[in-house]
Order: sequence, then structure tokens, then C-alpha cells
Amino acid sequence: MSRYVDELYQSPGQPGLRAVLRGMLKLLFRGLIRPPVPFAVQALVLRLLTLGMPLASGVTRSVEQISGRPCMWHRPAAGGDGRVLLYLHGGAFVIGSPQTHRGICSALASRGQFDVCALDYRLAPAYPAPAACDDAVAAYQALLQRGYTPQQITLIGDSAGGNLVLVTAQKLAALKLPLPAALVCFSPVTDMTAEQLHAPAAGDPLLHPSWLDSARDAYCPAGLDRADPMVSPLFGQLKGLPPLLLQVGEDEVLLNDSLRLADAARAAGVDVRLERCEELWHVFQAHAGLLHSADAALQRVVEFVGGAQADSVS
Repeated sequence: MSRYVDELYQSPGQPGLRAVLRGMLKLLFRGLIRPPVPFAVQALVLRLLTLGMPLASGVTRSVEQISGRPCMWHRPAAGGDGRVLLYLHGGAFVIGSPQTHRGICSALASRGQFDVCALDYRLAPAYPAPAACDDAVAAYQALLQRGYTPQQITLIGDSAGGNLVLVTAQKLAALKLPLPAALVCFSPVTDMTAEQLHAPAAGDPLLHPSWLDSARDAYCPAGLDRADPMVSPLFGQLKGLPPLLLQVGEDEVLLNDSLRLADAARAAGVDVRLERCEELWHVFQAHAGLLHSADAALQRVVEFVGGAQADSVS
């Protein structure tokens, strides 16, 4: 690819639907997924909130195991083309599962004709870092053992899962394992110090700062420097990473995590595409099938992955 692209996208219509979704998220997600609500209750709320998300047609789903962990496979009913996305879900490292991300995974499988493997990695506080990264590394190695080539694999994730995409890629490089063809991150957490959070004028309808604080406390082992690359990939080794796509909403507190990572990765020589989306919030791609902007963003993911994989074998 050998290029750095910074694009700003305007929301294509649907102002009424966006306003309704924003209001519902502020009331039900930001209002309930936060302290002092216990993580177990937060997990149940997230599960209920995602039950009604539309699922793409023409995709089969099965619950399986990979590297000793549960996972959910989304496969095009007509058969994929040999490529696979290893999907790492968000949820601030403390909640979330393949079940809560069925909508976005099925949309990716349908649009790109990919096999999508959504990993059920271990969660904090029972399993703080680096347990989740260890699970992701093991799942990647298992894909290689199943016959997928590195050129056929993309690591993709949202929020905490985006953090894991980056940390896992850095770990694979440190282990001198072959790297995947591409990395895709939706609104990743890249700096656990939280020293440069964004304050959007329209407010963040999804993420409550106290929730982020509690999740960081749960995920980061006692005594660990929050700037350690094990939890803050912004400060890790970026040179040599595969082509990277970052998609982030303008109305979210984690905007700067993506902007700073894009700058650092570009300085390290990484091929980066940064997409900033106006009037949208944290992981808006989860509204695929409802929001035109989410559908358009996932289509750009498909095109990016296709281009990166073609370059990796040329």
C-alpha cells in the first residue's frame, strides 16, 4: 500500500434515526453500564441491548472451540473464499462476548464473504492482562495450524478488542511469528493512562468516564504502569506492523486514542488509513443494517482487507 490516508466522512442522512439511537444509548447504555452497577449486571444489560440487532442473511453461525476457548464462527452459506477475520469484541475488557457482537460479525461475513471467528477471550477482573492477549495469540496460532496462511488472516476488533488487535500483533512480532495481512480497529483503546481523552461538544452518548476508570482498574494488574505496551499499544513497537485501518467517531471520548496512534504508526512507517466519522459515536459500526453510515463503514473495511491481502501476496 505504501500510503497514509486521513479521511473525514459526513453522516449520510438519517438524522432522525441517529437522534433516536443517540438518545437510547445515553439512557440505556451510558446510564446502566457504569459503576456502581456490578459487571455481571452490566454484561446482562449489554446482552439484552444487542438481542435485537439485525443479523445479515446468507450467513451460518456455529459455536465451536479454538485453542481451548469458545468462539462463534460466522460463515457465508455459499462458502467463503478462504479468508478469515479473527474478531476480538469490545466491552472494556470486562463485559461482551461473541453473542453481543453477532450483528457486526455476520455483516462482515456477508459483505466480504469472509469466515469470521469471534473469540470468547477471558475477561477481567477474574483474568487481568495479559490473559486476553494470550488467548488471542493462541487463537491466531490455531488458525495457522488449521491451514490458513498469514496472508488470509486479518485481526479485527472494536474498543477493547481494538486494543487487543494491536497488542496481539505486537506480541506476534516479538515472538517472530508471521504477521496477518491486515489490522482493523474500530475506536480502539490505545492509551490506558487516559491522559488525553477527548471532550466532544455533542457529548459521548455511550462511554461514561467512571466506567472506563473501573474497567482500567479491573484489567490492569496491580503495580503495572498504565503506559506499559502490554496494555497501551500506543507506546509499543509499531514498526513493521501490517497495514492498519482505524475507524473512529468524532463524538467519543476515545477519539484521540485513534488520532495519536495513527500519527505514531505513520511515523514508524506503517501503512495507515484513518477514517473519522462526523456526528457518530463509539463503535457505531455495530448498527450495521440500521445506519447507512455503519453499512458504508463496513464496506470500506471489506475493500481495505481485500487490498491489503492482495498486496501481501503480490
